[in-house]
Amino acid sequence: MTQKIIILCILFTTSFFAQNIKSIQLRPLQENNYSSIVPLGTVLELSFDDLDADSKDYNYRIEHMTHDWQKSRLLSSQYIDGFDENSILEVTNSFNTFQNYTHYAVQIPNVNSVITKSGNYLISVIDDYDEVVFSRKFVLYESVTTVGVNVSRSRNTKTINTQQTVEFTVNHPGLRINNPSQEINVVLLKNQNWNEQISGLQPTFFQQNQLQYTYANKTNFWGGNEYLNFDSKFIRNKSINIFQIEMKDIFHQYLYPYTYKEDINYRYNPDINGQFVIRTLDAGNPNTEADYAMMHFTLFADEPFANKEVYVYGAFNNFEISEENKLFYNFEAKSYQGQILLKQGFYNYTFATVDEHKNVDTNQINGTFFQTENEYTVLVYYKPFGGLYDRVVGIGAGFFNQSR
Repeated sequence: MTQKIIILCILFTTSFFAQNIKSIQLRPLQENNYSSIVPLGTVLELSFDDLDADSKDYNYRIEHMTHDWQKSRLLSSQYIDGFDENSILEVTNSFNTFQNYTHYAVQIPNVNSVITKSGNYLISVIDDYDEVVFSRKFVLYESVTTVGVNVSRSRNTKTINTQQTVEFTVNHPGLRINNPSQEINVVLLKNQNWNEQISGLQPTFFQQNQLQYTYANKTNFWGGNEYLNFDSKFIRNKSINIFQIEMKDIFHQYLYPYTYKEDINYRYNPDINGQFVIRTLDAGNPNTEADYAMMHFTLFADEPFANKEVYVYGAFNNFEISEENKLFYNFEAKSYQGQILLKQGFYNYTFATVDEHKNVDTNQINGTFFQTENEYTVLVYYKPFGGLYDRVVGIGAGFFNQSR
C-alpha cells in the first residue's frame, strides 16, 4: 500500500488572518489529553491567539458533518440546543510579553450551545466580514459498541520492516445492524492526524453481534519514525534541543540541526505523536503570559532533494503545508533553513517532503520503521436505513507493542 499523505485543502495559500492567528488548540480540559475525539457531553475548549492584538470580534460556528466530512442533512436545531453560531466572549490581552497578542477561548458546550447528537463536527471561527478564519474538526461519540484494536508488525514480507497492521473488532450486542455494508462506516486514524487515515473498509468476518476487520494489507500504515522535539519553556535560557538564543525585537531560538542520512536507523525517542503543549516557566498563566519566539530550524543535506520541497510538520499547524513552515535550501551551508514564530511550550515536529503533485511524504527524511510507537484510533459510524445522520457509536484505540 502506498500511503503518502494527500493534502485536501488548497496548498501554499494563506489568508491575511491566518498569518496572524497562532497557537490554535481544540482539546478537552483534562491535562495531557490532546484528542478532540471525546464522548458526547464532554467539554472541549477552543483557544487561539491573534497577533494583531487589537481585540477583534470573533464568532464561532458549529456544523454537523457526515462520516466523510460533508455537510450533513440535519438542521442546526436538530443537533444543538441553542445557537450554532455565537460570539467568543473570553478575550484577554497578553501581559508582559515582547510579542503582543490577544488570547481567545470558548468552551463547548456552553449556555448558548449544547450539542445533542454524536457525530463529526466542524467548528469555524468567523470574522466581522463573515469569513472563515480557520476551522477544526472534532468528534463526539456514544459508547454503544465496544471496539477491540490490535496493532502488529506488517505480515507482508515487502513491508515487514517499515509498516504496521491494524486489526479490530466491533462488538454491538445493544445495536441492531441489518446490513453492515450499508449501515456501518469505519475510519482508522493514525496519531490524531486526519491526513493519515484509512476508510471504506468492509468487515471480513461476521459473527453474532460482532464485526471483524482482519485485513492482511489493506489496513497497513507506514510506521514512520519518532517525532523530534524541543522545549522553549524558558524564553531567555536554553532548554531541550535549543543551543542558541538571540534577542532582537523578540527572542530568536536556534534548534540543534538535524542531519539527513539515507541509511538512517530507527531511534527510540519518547514523543507525544506530533502534538504540542503551551507552557512557560517564566510566568504563571501560559494563556496570556507565555511569549513568542522565532524558532530557527536547520536540516543538513549535501544537496537539495530533486523536485521536492521541505517543510516542518506537526500538530502546531494542524499537520498542514503552508509557506510559513517551508524550509529553503542554502547551498553555501548545505542545509535547509527556515524559521517559524511559535508560542513557548513543548513541541513535537518532523520534516516532510512535497513533490510536484503535492503529495506529502513524512518518511523520506526520517525513515519509516515497524518499531515506531504510534497510536491508532478506530471510529465506528452507524446510519441505519432511513436514518438522517451518521452516529458515532463507538471508538477504539490501539498502540504498537514491539514485543509482538
